[in-house]
Parts: sequence; structure tokens; C-alpha cells
Amino acid sequence: MKIQAILTDIEGTTSSIDFVHQVLFPYSTKALPEYIQNHHQESEIASIIAEVRQEIEQPNASLEKVIETLLTWIREDKKITPLKTLQGFIWEYGFQNHEFQGHLYEDAYRNLQQWFKQGIKLYVFSSGSVKAQKLLFGYSQYGDLTTLFQGYFDTKIGSKKQANSYNKIAQKINLNPQNILFLSDVSTELDAAKVVGYNTILLARKSLPEPNLQHSIVTSFDEIVIA
Repeated sequence: MKIQAILTDIEGTTSSIDFVHQVLFPYSTKALPEYIQNHHQESEIASIIAEVRQEIEQPNASLEKVIETLLTWIREDKKITPLKTLQGFIWEYGFQNHEFQGHLYEDAYRNLQQWFKQGIKLYVFSSGSVKAQKLLFGYSQYGDLTTLFQGYFDTKIGSKKQANSYNKIAQKINLNPQNILFLSDVSTELDAAKVVGYNTILLARKSLPEPNLQHSIVTSFDEIVIA
């Protein structure tokens, strides 16, 4: 089947895991307490706080408890929607004030551009919020790349390790799963996409895993051949 769309993960796929864990996470950890204190009455942040209270089943949890919970989730790298949404707001401030730039591998940058020129539709699916995704590509070291993408998906559509999430994405973009290629560095995510019929490629940038009969394996975007 002809590939009409590419759905890509970010962390470890288009962008360095180190950038996320050594730049973005520490920044959000440092800035989060003051950010919550200063913005907790704003509607979008108040909604996030309410989601945290619901998640921990403490509807009357203090602001300090909410902050403590969020910081714990960051340390444990939890893929929880209210945390990811909040981090998007915090990182927005950092990006806009030029405290850092979004990292992209050079091979990812070149090939994303080439696929776009070929008319292949590009989409992103990451555990980071849609807001955070747009910031990373919008403030990348290569400039604003958001125009390359037709759409963005985060955990609001479902877990990256559940097949139904990929079914929903295929429905949203109005394509047969067999016409979509999913790129990720996490085999369990690729397994879920494979269940509903996606084409899949595992990015193994640092070390090659054991051969996998389920997914093709590459070490960079340059090795990806689009049929």
C-alpha cells in the first residue's frame, strides 16, 4: 500500500532524549512552583489543577499538595495529561524568552522537509502536550517548522501503547491505517500501531536492538525508504 501519511514520535525519534530530560524537564521542575502560584487563578491553569486533584482523588487538595504531586510526576516521568499540559505552558515561556531552542536531529529535519515536498502528510503523536509539540518545532534550531505538519496528537486521544489510540488517529485524519507509517523509538508503541494495520519503523539511534520480526529497524531517518 502507498504511504500517504507519516505519524512520528518526538523524543528519541525526531529529537534527542537528552534534550527533553536534561533541558526541558529540569526547567519545568525549577519553574513549576512559582508558575502555579502566579497563575493558579487563570482558567486554563485552574482546570489543570482540578484535573490533578481528580487524578489523586483529593478534590480539596491544597495548592502545595498539587505542586508536590506534579513535581513527583516529573521525577517519575509520568505520562499524565494534566502534567504534560502544564509543562507546555511553562516551556512556552522558556521558548519565547530564548532560554533554549527545540532540538531536532539533522537527518529528521532534512527528511521531514523532503517528505513534505513530496506531498506526504506529516503528523505528530507524542506524550508531550500538543502545545509543547508545537513549541518544540516552532522554536527549533532550524526555525519554525510547524507548517510541515498537518496535525498533532497527545495523550488526550489515548495512550501511545494502546491500539485504539492509533485507530482514532486514522479516523481523525481520514486515512486507512495501511496508508500510514508510524515512527517511534519504543517498540510497545509500534506494537499497538501494528495491531490496527499501520506500517511501522523502529528508530534505534544509539544501539541496535535484537532483530524484530514486527518492525523494520533504522538508525536514522536517512535509512527510511517510502514506498
